[in-house]
Amino acid sequence: MPQNSKRTLLPGDGPFARVPAAAVFVVVLGLFVAGVWIGGAVGAVLLGVLILGALALLAATWQTLTPGARVLRVAVLLILVLITLELVLKIPTR
Repeated sequence: MPQNSKRTLLPGDGPFARVPAAAVFVVVLGLFVAGVWIGGAVGAVLLGVLILGALALLAATWQTLTPGARVLRVAVLLILVLITLELVLKIPTR
């Protein structure tokens, strides 16, 4: 019987196991809000840091994700990229 290449992530398994989820949430929320609120080049850099972090996590967990989870994570990443581009190109949103 072929072995399934996907494995479930267990709580406490992985390089970020000791990082509290609440702390990660606060950092991500802070980067996003600060990036959008500050705007311009500085805001784009803050959102760029967030994008790079999300890309790194996506690449690290890609093999363990189901196709549906992959689609959702890529969609969130694309939305973040679009928001960043809007800040850089100053596209009017209203």
